[in-house]
Amino acid sequence: MAATARGEAGRARLLGSALLATLLAPLALALLALALVAAVAVPVGVGVPLALGVLAAVRGFTGLHRRRVARILGTAVERPYRPAAGGGLVARLRRAAGDPATWRDLAWLPLDATVGVVLRLASLALLLGGLGCLAFPLFWPALPASAQPYWVGLVPVGDQAGANLVPLQGVVVLLLWWGLTPWLMRMDALLTRALLAPTERSRLTSRVRELAQTRAETVDTQAAELRRIERDLHDGVQARLVALGMSLGMAEEAVARDPEAARSLLAEAQRSTGQALAELRQVVRGIHPPVLADRGIDGAVRALALRGPLPTEVEIDLPDGRLPPPVESAAYFAVAEALTNVAKHSQATRAWVRLRHAHGRLRVEVGDDGKGGADPGGGSGLRGIRRRLAPFDGTLELASPPGGPTILTMELPCESSSPRTSPSSGTA
Repeated sequence: MAATARGEAGRARLLGSALLATLLAPLALALLALALVAAVAVPVGVGVPLALGVLAAVRGFTGLHRRRVARILGTAVERPYRPAAGGGLVARLRRAAGDPATWRDLAWLPLDATVGVVLRLASLALLLGGLGCLAFPLFWPALPASAQPYWVGLVPVGDQAGANLVPLQGVVVLLLWWGLTPWLMRMDALLTRALLAPTERSRLTSRVRELAQTRAETVDTQAAELRRIERDLHDGVQARLVALGMSLGMAEEAVARDPEAARSLLAEAQRSTGQALAELRQVVRGIHPPVLADRGIDGAVRALALRGPLPTEVEIDLPDGRLPPPVESAAYFAVAEALTNVAKHSQATRAWVRLRHAHGRLRVEVGDDGKGGADPGGGSGLRGIRRRLAPFDGTLELASPPGGPTILTMELPCESSSPRTSPSSGTA
């Protein structure tokens, strides 16, 4: 019974999708006509903004159908367009005209209004024909007698007995509708996806572009990290060591004539040594925390939460194995940056970190109960996190409604490796 209910609901959704797409089909022809008018008017000048407006409308219209197709096929249909860039109207129109996805959109418009409509109307016609056959005995007496006998499909109707046979044909037609509707809608969806989804060539081009951008960002990030380490060593450890050398030199000169002053200089040198070691440990921790190498991502995140200014709950569900060190490092510093943002900007009273590994992906969630309203497109912290995730094809999503809570979700594709020995849950 449950399976039947799901089947009925599925066909009801397909019916609604087919009806909506059929009603929107005239808009496809209207957009195609406007595109032709804009193309003719481009040399005049006024056609440039008109063409850009029409192409924007076409992309919105095709985006609606991509979402419809994704619901039918159960898989997302990506946008195939090249990244937008700045420039004037003419430059923007030139880039749009040079994008093969634009011409595929325009080629799809007449197909949707013809072949697509036929496939969708075939399903609707079977449903309406079957229902009409079921109801035929009710309105048969009202039909004109001069036209009898009627042929209703394959059934001749000359009297009430013949009319009562038509519902049997209606049952057959409804069974055909039930069986053919998923196939017809799938054919329509596949036709739409064939033209509106990215081609393998465009996917490869986009992937190469992403890799080039990621490589450039990684190089810039590494250069910035090296400059930071150099600055920390120069301004911190190096200055301490220089002061230490001066103190030892003065102590050496004073040891014979003023032992007490030499003893004071040696004590100062000892303090400088401790401070230099502490600063050196801080620099090393910024490069790769020892706890991350010793205890893995879970132990390192717990230590990070303990050092934070806010009560931070940590929930970890990882397999019995260590994740790849580069992934652990990227996830650790991403969590550190996220918790720093929470402490600086959220006005929160508590935070939480959740790590989960499943289906070859590490999912990291950092949340807080603060004021919310974080801008997903702004802030150097979020940009830094994106740069850390990009080399691993990681993703970042931010949900921060006004009033909170703010939840930052990161995913990294990875597999576990060596055994893990740290605990799996707790609160910091």
